[in-house]
Amino acid sequence: MVVIRGAITINENTEQAILSETEALLKHIIEKNQLHKEDIISIHFSATKDLTKAYPAVAARQIGLVHAGLFCVQEMFVEESMKMCIRVMIYVNKDVIQKEVSHVYLKDAAHLRPDFS
Repeated sequence: MVVIRGAITINENTEQAILSETEALLKHIIEKNQLHKEDIISIHFSATKDLTKAYPAVAARQIGLVHAGLFCVQEMFVEESMKMCIRVMIYVNKDVIQKEVSHVYLKDAAHLRPDFS
């Protein structure tokens, strides 16, 4: 098992924006890591406190991740931290070592991990 991390920023607090950007992030991670939907064991989502219109996990279900366990939490609030951000931690059943996975940070979230951008 390996863990794949990622994040994306959202332009506006709407259901459509949250779901479409979360979908884009998940699809990018799946493609970049050559995953099959069956490989995904579970996904933990966190969202900053300013994203309140939808659960990011809904986007996972909409793209067919129906057997993975999904869990949404609010990101810990830290003063001056990144706003309008969804982060993911994906647990994957894949026979690779951790340093071989591609973590994905999109839009302004790329500033969180410039070493992966």
